[in-house]
Amino acid sequence: MASQWARCVQWVSPSKDLMAIPFVPRIDNAPYAVSEQMSPLIQRVIAKNPSKFSYHGTGTYIVGTQDVVVIDPGPLLDSHQVALAKALEKKNVVGIVVTHCHSDHSPLAAWLHEYTNAPRYAIGPHKTYEGWVEEDDHDPSEDDPAESVNEDDEIERETIDLGFIPDIAVADGSVFFSTAEFSLTAVATPGHTSNHLAIAMDAENALFTGDHVMGWSTTVVAPPDGDMRAYMESMHKVITRTDSVLWPTHGGPITDPQPFLRAYLEHRIEREKQIVQQIAAGNDTIPGIVKVLYAAVDKKLHRPARRSVWSHLRKLVDDGVIVTADGGAPRLLGNYQLAN
Repeated sequence: MASQWARCVQWVSPSKDLMAIPFVPRIDNAPYAVSEQMSPLIQRVIAKNPSKFSYHGTGTYIVGTQDVVVIDPGPLLDSHQVALAKALEKKNVVGIVVTHCHSDHSPLAAWLHEYTNAPRYAIGPHKTYEGWVEEDDHDPSEDDPAESVNEDDEIERETIDLGFIPDIAVADGSVFFSTAEFSLTAVATPGHTSNHLAIAMDAENALFTGDHVMGWSTTVVAPPDGDMRAYMESMHKVITRTDSVLWPTHGGPITDPQPFLRAYLEHRIEREKQIVQQIAAGNDTIPGIVKVLYAAVDKKLHRPARRSVWSHLRKLVDDGVIVTADGGAPRLLGNYQLAN
């Protein structure tokens, strides 16, 4: 395995452009707190929580016309709660689905459950990791003086809603909800988080992808719960499907899924090759690798990028391609080298 990757580094240049992903048109001007009709059976309400993780904001989907299912109720934001209540006034909410437990997706599920008495569906709660201590990789040179410390701390990483527990845990491949208009099937897509769920809707041959696939950017895969091997396997899984449209929680709809998905996966594969090339050239730390491979990316995104590189390295160490310099577990601030 290691010799195969050693050959790869001969032709992967750190300046080589990654596979171009055909991102969908930006939705920067999409209105907040307004219910938009996106398709015959889908409405979307965008929360006003823009950030480097959530892009323009969290898109909550209302599926159906009378008996409806709400997907990703969103963050604890008064304006979003009021907008959802208004959008649902003349509808019968029969289900609430959460793709995963990041705090821009699931917290309003508690209010919506109490407001409607509709059951909450998900793969399960977010996993906890006893004894896990996050290394601080803060680099003061990357601070933006225009941002306050409090704002930077708030948006530095995706926070977790550990209080969310579904009323009904769904199993991969199960048709877990059905109305006269549509049915929903669970598509487990671990990687971004271990409990990540995509939802297939038969009536429009659509897949709600949460954060597994986003319309505006690649997805952060951050340890300990984010797992790059699982993420790439989930990408292969979604590629084998024949969905006509993807509805991400962040960004616009992807109406030509196959080229998009294949480019999305190829981007990850090429990034992994670039990481190996950097280590072979002696650039053996994650911050150092990110400074080279993400040089054209806003520095505000470098810390999340380090976590995705870290996830790649955890996979590469497990594959026997890379080893840690000290022989220990792959660390965010560790040193790495090619395996012999």
